[in-house]
Amino acid sequence: KLDEWGNQTEAAVEWDPSTAVRPLSVKARVQLEGRPVAVRAWQYDVKGASGFTVPLILLDTRLAENSLEDRKITSFLYGGDQRYRILQEVVLGVGGIRVLRALGYSALERFHLNEGHAAFLGLDLLRDGGAPVGQWDFKKVRERCVFTTHTPVAAGHDQFPWQLAEGVLGEEFPSDILRMLGGPNHLNMTLLAMNLSQYVNGVARKHGEVSQAMFPLHAIDSITNGVHSRFWTCGSFARLFDKYIPGWFADPFSLRNAVS
Repeated sequence: KLDEWGNQTEAAVEWDPSTAVRPLSVKARVQLEGRPVAVRAWQYDVKGASGFTVPLILLDTRLAENSLEDRKITSFLYGGDQRYRILQEVVLGVGGIRVLRALGYSALERFHLNEGHAAFLGLDLLRDGGAPVGQWDFKKVRERCVFTTHTPVAAGHDQFPWQLAEGVLGEEFPSDILRMLGGPNHLNMTLLAMNLSQYVNGVARKHGEVSQAMFPLHAIDSITNGVHSRFWTCGSFARLFDKYIPGWFADPFSLRNAVS
């Protein structure tokens, strides 16, 4: 909420996931601070203008088999302290890829890491199939991952003290490899994602230039962010476009040409 002076205050919103998404039967497990934590999945179907459906998989730790503390890992977005954030990011990255495997998505060729929050996915790809550390194929993992950074300021890139990170991750991922990929002083999630991705981009030309200056040892390209026109157009304009530019939501170029 905004008060009359423009100051923002936030409040948690309670909602029942079952009113919008359906639960899936599969579960995955991740190791957090040496203990197993179960992760379940919910699915929401995003239907495109062409009729194609994209499954959106949501992760949840609110399960009876988890401790009361672990059930809260997925309760708040961007909330809590550094420990809470890194627990969430292990659930997202490691739990996310393990849920996809449990759902039968075994032939996925590319993984898009959107910001560094999901960078732990690349670590789990390294140990995919139970390969010993000496046989981890870094080149193969890089070929499967692309990374997009959105944040043009250093404070927006998650960094965790190594003592905290190693305590959370435990022995699944050797410390020397983590430090090689994530940085010598802190675990930098953006750096981890970049080192495990073949292609890196910012979300505008200027942002690509700024990001390149922030991470000069990595090649950073740029693209221009797009949006799903039908979902991001207010009702009044959508009706206007429907009347004068039939099919605009299926062919965004027709809208651009009409406006120009």
